[in-house]
Amino acid sequence: MTDLFLVRHGETEWHSENRYAGVSDVALTDRGRAQARQLAAWAQTARLSAIWASTLSRARLTAQVCADQAGAELRLDARLRELDFGDGEGLTAAEMTEQFPEALDAFRADPVAQHLPGGEDPAHAALRFTQCLTDIAADHPTGRILIVAHTTAIRLALCQILGVPLREYRRLFPYVRNCSLTELRLHDEQFSVIEFNTPIDRADYRQPAGDRAEPLPIAGR
Repeated sequence: MTDLFLVRHGETEWHSENRYAGVSDVALTDRGRAQARQLAAWAQTARLSAIWASTLSRARLTAQVCADQAGAELRLDARLRELDFGDGEGLTAAEMTEQFPEALDAFRADPVAQHLPGGEDPAHAALRFTQCLTDIAADHPTGRILIVAHTTAIRLALCQILGVPLREYRRLFPYVRNCSLTELRLHDEQFSVIEFNTPIDRADYRQPAGDRAEPLPIAGR
């Protein structure tokens, strides 16, 4: 049985303007670095077996603070990176409305079948991310693992795990807080969702989650 703590990186410089940051490398703000330190304080007491992160710097730097504090090696995997938003990278919704209004309307209606022009297929992103989770769990079959990644990739993976249509990810999971905890448990090839989007200042520093949920089968298995 493996417990996986999925975390969105700390706040970035594009956060205040609500710009779409997919594969673009965007720096953390002072607040983002403070959030990383708060996450690291949790990590120090969380009895983690390993810390993994996306290769994008905002996730990697957030995770490195945690690894330093917890005395753990940081391991990276590109499959944990954010969705590539293509022509939407670095733009606000208002700027996309000016540049490709019809494509943006189609994206809002179905963000998977009509993903942003030039961007990654969200179905592919969901598969690579969830496969990475199962591979990490195979490396740590009895561990507690911190995984620092990205908001859209996490939301897509949750839909994949729960077996709900991927196109619902924006409606079901409107946002993921920076450095909040989403805990999954993988046991006998079945996932349980233990908690979602818990602010780090409300996280339990000491007690691992108990058996509070029946496992859900991995979609597609």
